[in-house]
Amino acid sequence: MDLPVIDLSPYLAVSGDHLSPQLTALCGEVSRSLRETGALVVKDPRCSVEDNDRFIDMMERYFQSPPDFKQRHERPYLHYQVGVTPEKVEVPRSLVDEEMQAKLKAMPKEYQPHAPVGPDLKWRYFWRIGPRPTNTRFKELNAEPVIPEGFSEWKETMDSWGNKMIAAIEVVAEMAAIGFGLQKDAFTSLMKLGPHLLAPTGSDLQKYGQEGTILAGYHYDLNFLTIHGKSRFPGLNIWLRNGQKVEVKVPLGCLLIQTGKQIEWLTGGDCIAGMHEVVVTNRTVDAIRTAEEQKRSLWRVSSTLFGHIASDAVLKPLGHFAESPLASKYPPLCAGEYVEQELAVINLKGQK
Repeated sequence: MDLPVIDLSPYLAVSGDHLSPQLTALCGEVSRSLRETGALVVKDPRCSVEDNDRFIDMMERYFQSPPDFKQRHERPYLHYQVGVTPEKVEVPRSLVDEEMQAKLKAMPKEYQPHAPVGPDLKWRYFWRIGPRPTNTRFKELNAEPVIPEGFSEWKETMDSWGNKMIAAIEVVAEMAAIGFGLQKDAFTSLMKLGPHLLAPTGSDLQKYGQEGTILAGYHYDLNFLTIHGKSRFPGLNIWLRNGQKVEVKVPLGCLLIQTGKQIEWLTGGDCIAGMHEVVVTNRTVDAIRTAEEQKRSLWRVSSTLFGHIASDAVLKPLGHFAESPLASKYPPLCAGEYVEQELAVINLKGQK
C-alpha cells in the first residue's frame, strides 16, 4: 500500500484565512490520513532533493568517523538530548513495556514486528532547531548544541535542513488543525519555542547488514509530529491504525510525516501515535549491494526531525476533542514532564 502524497504548494500559495472548498478538502485529507494511518507523505517545494542529499552526505561522513571521535560529542548527563547517542544505548519501548508486549503477541503473525532482544543498533545525533525559551523549567531539554570538530559546514547544513523540515511540519499542523475542525493555529501556537530536534540516525550496514537485523526496535515517537527525508536504504515499517504492517516507500523529493504521542494527547486519542521499526529487509540488502558496486557509504542515515510541543505548554485534548469519550485518558500534563517520563523509560534519562 502506498500512502497518499499531499502536495503542500496550493496551501502555501494562499494568503489569508479564506480557503477554497478544494483546499478545505485537502486539509480534510491530511487529518484523515493522520487519523487512519498515523502517517502522511508530503511534497514541499521548499525542501529539495539536493537539500536532503547534502544533509545525508555530511551525516554519512560523520557517522563513518572512528567511534572515539564520535564519543567526544556524547552528553549523557543531558539525557543525550544534544550531541551523539552511540549504538546500544537507546532501548526500544517494546523491550520494556509489558502491556505493549502482550499486544504484539496478540497480533496476526504476518503483522507482528520483529521482537527486539536488546538496545537499538543505530547511532543518533540530536541538534536543536529553532529558538529556545529564555525561561523554562526544563533547561536540559533546551541545551546548547554540540558541533563536531572538522565539519565547518555543520551548523549551516543542520540549521538549513532542520528549519525547512520544521516549516513543513508547521504547514501540515495547520492543515491538520483545519481538517480536525480546530482553529488553524491550534497546534502551531503550542509548538512555538518547542525543543524541536533534528535527529538523524546512522546504522552501519557493513556491520549490521544481515537480513532481519533490527536497527530500531518497534516503538512510537514521544513528540508531536516526526518528519523524515528519503533514506538511501529502505527498511522502515509502519503500522496503520487497523494493525496492518506497511513497508514505507517514500517517493523521490517527498517527506514522510508520522504522528507522535503529543498529537494523540491533543486530539484525545482521535489520532494515535504511529508504531514503527527499522529492519534490514531484502530490499535493504539489494540497496547494500548497489552501494557496494558504486563504492558509496554503507551507513544508513535517516534525516529525521522531531517536532515538539513547547516544554512548558500543557498537553490536553483541544476544542471539541475535550468532549471525546476517551478524553479522560489524557489528563492535563506539562509537555516537558511527559517527555522526561518517556525518556526515563527508553534509557535516555538519568545516565551519568
